Amino acid sequence: MSSTTGVHALVRRTHEERVLTALRAHGALSRGELAKRVGLSRTTLSEITAQLLNRGAIIVADTDAAIRAGSGRPAERLALDPDSGQFLGVDFGHRRVHVAVADASHEVIAQGAQRYENDTPWPDRIAAAFDLIDRLSAETGVHFGALQAVGIGVPGPYTAALAGVPAISWKRQLAPDGVDRAFADRFGAPVMVDNNTRLAALAEAIARPDAVDNLIYLRLSDGVGGGLVVSGRLVTGSLGFAGELGHVTAHPRGLACRCGKRGCLETVASAPAILQACRDAGAETESLDDLALAVAKGDPAVDAVLREVGSTIGRVLGAAAMTLNPREVVIGGEIVHVAPVIVEQAAATLRYELYSIPSDQPQIVRAAQLRDSDGALGAIAAIFHQSPLLAGYPDPTASVRATPPQRSVL
Repeated sequence: MSSTTGVHALVRRTHEERVLTALRAHGALSRGELAKRVGLSRTTLSEITAQLLNRGAIIVADTDAAIRAGSGRPAERLALDPDSGQFLGVDFGHRRVHVAVADASHEVIAQGAQRYENDTPWPDRIAAAFDLIDRLSAETGVHFGALQAVGIGVPGPYTAALAGVPAISWKRQLAPDGVDRAFADRFGAPVMVDNNTRLAALAEAIARPDAVDNLIYLRLSDGVGGGLVVSGRLVTGSLGFAGELGHVTAHPRGLACRCGKRGCLETVASAPAILQACRDAGAETESLDDLALAVAKGDPAVDAVLREVGSTIGRVLGAAAMTLNPREVVIGGEIVHVAPVIVEQAAATLRYELYSIPSDQPQIVRAAQLRDSDGALGAIAAIFHQSPLLAGYPDPTASVRATPPQRSVL
C-alpha cells in the first residue's frame, strides 16, 4: 500500500468514525444536521455517508417530515444499523478460537467458539475463525460492512512490537505474520495482534466498576498464561514475556513442557493436565463436563487432585505477589467455574505465602468474572484503546495493517 493510499484510507476512516460517533451519540440525524455536528463539507459528507450506506454501516431510518417546519421535500434521517458489527475480537487458543462482535455502541452483539486440535496449522485455524464468523453472521444477522478494526489474541509471548522478530531462544508458538494479513484482506480493516492472555487480563480489569491499579491475572485454559497490571498500567515487558506465569517452574522434576523445560505450571494447571491427573487418580474425566460431574458427586480422588493443583498455583502466585505486591489476584478460565475448589485452595496457599507481609487489606484472590470470552473481549477493548490501563501501552494504530477498502458484507 503506497503512502498516499495509506493517508487517504486513514483520512476516510477518520471521517467515517466522526460520522458514526455522531450517530451513536445523537441517534438519527439528517445529512444537514450531520454536516454541522462533524464539521465536514456537504460534498465530503455525502461521499462518506454513501459509502457507509453501501456497506450497510448505516441505514435510512426515516424522514424529518413529522418535525419539519414549512414546505419542501422531507430530508432522510440516517442512523446506525443495529445489525452491523463495528469491532471484531478474535482469541486463538491452543485448541479453540473464540470470536466476539461489538456494535458501534461497544455492546457485544454476537459471540461464539469453534474447537480444533492442538497441532492444527495456522492456516486451518484462520479458516476455522472465518467459518465461525460466517456462522455467527448467518445465525444472528450481524454483518461486517462497517467493521472499523479487528483485535486478535494469540498464544505465547507476543506483542505488536514482536511481529517479525526472531523467536530468540525460547520455543514459543507465535502466530505467523499471515494472521494479521489474512484478516486485513478479508475485512479491509486495521488489525491489531497481541498475547491473548494479556488481553484477557485487560478485559477482566476493566470489567469491574472500580479501577484495579495493581493486579495479577492467571488464566487456566488449554495452556496457562498471565497478565500484569502494575501501577495502573497493563504491561508487556521488554520482549512481551511479562506475566508468563504458565512457564514458571512449579516442579523441577516434573513433566516435559512444550516450551522445552520441565515442570512448568502449565504441565500441572492447564485444563488438559488437570483432566489427565484426575484420570490417573481413577476418575473418568475426558472433558470439563465430566469434571463438573465428578465435582458435583464429591469424588474424593478428584478433590485431592484439584486441591493439589490449587496449592501449586498458590505457591507460584505467592512468588509473583511477593514481588509485585498486587491489590488483587484473579484466576480465570472456564475450569475455575467448573472446579471452584482450585481458587479456594490457591487463596489459602497464597495467604500462607504472604503471611509475613503486614497489610491493612488482605490479598484478594477471586475467580474471574468473565468466562471463556475474556480474550476476545479484551481484544475489542484494546481496539477501543480507551482504558486508562492502556496509557503508555503500544497504540494499536501504530502497528496495524490494513488494505484498501474491499470489504465483504457477510
